[in-house]
Amino acid sequence: MEIRQLNYFIAVAEERHFGRAAKRLHMAQPPLSQQIRQLEDQLGVQLLNRTTRRVDLTAAGQLLLDRGRQIVNDVETLRADVYQVGKGATGVLRVGFSGSATYGVMPRIARLTKQVLPGLSLALNGEMLTPSMEAGLRNGTLDAALLRPPVASEEIDYRVVTQEPLVVALPSFSALAVDRPVAMHELQDQDFIAYSPESVLNRITSDLCRQAGFQPRITQVVGETSTMLAFVAAGGGVAVMPSSVRAFQLDGVAYREIDNVPPVELAVAWLRGHPSALLQNFLDIVATATADAATPAPADERLPPS
Repeated sequence: MEIRQLNYFIAVAEERHFGRAAKRLHMAQPPLSQQIRQLEDQLGVQLLNRTTRRVDLTAAGQLLLDRGRQIVNDVETLRADVYQVGKGATGVLRVGFSGSATYGVMPRIARLTKQVLPGLSLALNGEMLTPSMEAGLRNGTLDAALLRPPVASEEIDYRVVTQEPLVVALPSFSALAVDRPVAMHELQDQDFIAYSPESVLNRITSDLCRQAGFQPRITQVVGETSTMLAFVAAGGGVAVMPSSVRAFQLDGVAYREIDNVPPVELAVAWLRGHPSALLQNFLDIVATATADAATPAPADERLPPS
């Protein structure tokens, strides 16, 4: 039995007339009658009681009509779904992203994805460090990642999508929390709150401190950006962070620009050779969403901290 034959039979069964069914199918009546005969021969049962004026369904014909409609509908739905998946318009994409991206580009990406590809669902994994995201891309638990380069693995391709100035988050009562940029050497007597040593931002902070002539006194290591800022607000120290965290306004925290330091990069990364059209569509969305991402997202667009 073929889908084509099912469609022929359904037309005859619904019209109760071969002539009207043939007209509906845009075909001649004799070939249609022949196709129905062949279907009955294949199934070994009579499907229609034929008279000179109309046709009626046998019990077997009624069953085939009921089930056949569902089968044809399922096939059409499957065809549409396969097309959408093949074009990368629907599906689930697992995305990892750094903590600071929570307050910068990720809200834009999530919003644009919903607008452009409503059939694409993003499974978001936030507050991840670059090494963890690299591992996720390699082992298949992530499809894409918003991370801070450099990337160690040669299996991973990435594209820099934005650059951000660095700021220092200070307790609001700090003498340095004045309305002017801060130089790195002014932080030499401060306690530092930092990400773990595997973090790219940790290494950048340490390098900047050494270039300014001192070793950072790290008194607290945390895994989440929101936790880091909570420690700053409590007076536990200062933290060097991308400027997008300015969108996270917390009582007790002041943000100040840092003089004469290079910006940090944010890149979208994926496993080399990934064949998915879904991924390519996501990369296009990231490119669009980050084209104007030099400023933090408004507060009502922020993703909640993970």
